[in-house]
Amino acid sequence: MDNSSTHEYDRLIARHHAMRLRRQLLTPASPSEAETGSDGYDGAADQRVIRRGLGLVSPLAGLIDHLYAVMFGQRPYLRPLFPASMDFQQAHLERIFRHLIDQLHRPAELESMLRQLGRDHRKLGVRPVHYEAFEEALCAAIRHRAGERWGGELEAAWVRMLRFAVGAMTAGADSALTEPPYWHAVVTGHERRRPDLAVLRVRTGEPYPYRAGQYGTVEHPRLPHTWRQYSMGCAPRTDNELEFHVRRTGPDGVSAALVERTAVGDRLRLGPPRGGLPPEDDPRDLLLVAGGTGLAPMKAIIEQQAAHRPPGRRVHLFVGARDRTDLYDWSAVAELGLHKPWLALTPVTAGRLADAVAGAGDWREHLACISGPVGMVAAVRSELLAAGLPLARVRYDQALYR
Repeated sequence: MDNSSTHEYDRLIARHHAMRLRRQLLTPASPSEAETGSDGYDGAADQRVIRRGLGLVSPLAGLIDHLYAVMFGQRPYLRPLFPASMDFQQAHLERIFRHLIDQLHRPAELESMLRQLGRDHRKLGVRPVHYEAFEEALCAAIRHRAGERWGGELEAAWVRMLRFAVGAMTAGADSALTEPPYWHAVVTGHERRRPDLAVLRVRTGEPYPYRAGQYGTVEHPRLPHTWRQYSMGCAPRTDNELEFHVRRTGPDGVSAALVERTAVGDRLRLGPPRGGLPPEDDPRDLLLVAGGTGLAPMKAIIEQQAAHRPPGRRVHLFVGARDRTDLYDWSAVAELGLHKPWLALTPVTAGRLADAVAGAGDWREHLACISGPVGMVAAVRSELLAAGLPLARVRYDQALYR
């Protein structure tokens, strides 16, 4: 859509949410109507059926290809709501399907994740009619993929799983009616620290309600309806300014646009904040381990600790890099450490970061937060678990680093 169409669509979204909020305030739902819960849903039974028939519809990538082909063929007006390239969208949906299938036997835990997903999907302009179109297309895709082996039991299990997910997502969206679906932001600073990496500062027009250690999704005007996740690199500030560390991951896409084709004064959109590394109610000493742009949430956590640190808490930050030139933000990190005896900073530019962390001390009583490339996160996590740190106290955002 062109800019005028985008602005009109934004106005329609705002109007829709205002009308829905008004209806909710004037006619509050009864407890039974307001609750969309996992009670009564036998997810384990549907999981068995879906897994038993998974070979009939695999690979899931093919099922999803056909699903979108059917949906856009029957409702072409939905196509402009999606990014021009569907590769990331299709891969994302495949991950969601796999997660649903894997966790369906634990519907209560799954529901919490889905409610957050529904809250986040408001930025896309998703409406109940879109879910209906999606369900129709999914059924058509299952029948197409299964062919002569298609059975009603398999389709019914998929539909129940989808309706459970949609119910939780809708409840999550409704619970956030007083919150904007997205925030407009203006770029106030853009520094190329390396050819493939930039540190951006942006300011939102209204407060962006995040916590140190969370991440948000960002949309660039060059790529409408394409959102990517980036951690905030600073603690919340009173001037509504945020910091993002972005590494270009390919020649195209949001990261390339943010690194190479963004300047002060450009406008972005931010989706609701999600995730969160350190739990707010745990006063233990912190072990922070970062690689690459995974440094961003660690900087935010340290800034937050400088302002609101539980008495006696100590913080140790390890930052892994290939060499000193790869420590793109070390001067800012070192400045954070000035006159803070409770904060220890360790750059690691030789050997495995996981080995350096494991050999530096006894971390069994700490709370660990890890962020960075997938392999690094997995290696550090494994070393810490082997050293006796309980799994419940090893934190990382799977949405970003799986």
